[in-house]
Formats: sequence, structure tokens, C-alpha cells
Amino acid sequence: MARKIKRKNITSGIAHIHSTHQNTIVTFSDEQGNVIAWSSSGAIGYKGTKKKTPYAAGLAAAAASESAKEHGIKEVKVEIKGLGPGKDAARKQIEVSGITVTEVKDVTPIPHNGTRPPRKVIKRETKR
Repeated sequence: MARKIKRKNITSGIAHIHSTHQNTIVTFSDEQGNVIAWSSSGAIGYKGTKKKTPYAAGLAAAAASESAKEHGIKEVKVEIKGLGPGKDAARKQIEVSGITVTEVKDVTPIPHNGTRPPRKVIKRETKR
């Protein structure tokens, strides 16, 4: 027996778009970061190379935004993370779905000094 989803009545929140080279995950949360609704290209039913397309990312964003609208979300701040091809398509789909976008922010982590270099190996000449 399917349970009825309890409506949360949250009007503003954050839309997190995590776009990698393999998949795109769209998550809606409230201001504190508690997840309300989510979807991904794989959760919709795409497999393999079709998951990474902007079209699949747009469908994932549409599914997540419809689920978030059922909980009362009307305006969101969008946080985009990653370098994948679906990030712009997902952002545009959220705007088209009827949810007001107040702010768009890129939160992709950038390395500031890189990794530690390998240790230098000193080669000595052997005496015979």
C-alpha cells in the first residue's frame, strides 16, 4: 500500500544542481539544507551515455521541480556544482517550470594550491 506524502508548505528553498560528466542530480532543499525533493538522469530511467546529455538533465530538473512544487516551493536560489554538460539545461528547466529563481551561484570546488608534489629521489653512484 502506497503511503501519502505529507506536504511541507515551504515557500523558499535552494536548488542544488550537481552536474558531472556521467550524471546530473537535481536536489531541492529548504534554507537549512533539509532535502524536500530530488531527481537524477539515472532515476528517470536513462542508462549509459544517455544519462550525461543535457536533455536528460532537463527532464530530471522538471521531475524534481514538480515534486518540489507539491511541497509549496515558489522561489529558489540555485547552486550549481560540477563541470558536466547538463548544468545549464537543468537551470533553464527550473526557471521554465514556474519556480522563481532569485539567485544563481556556482559552488564548484576549485583547488587553490593543488596536491603535494612527489618527494625527490636522490640517485647515488655506487662504488665498485
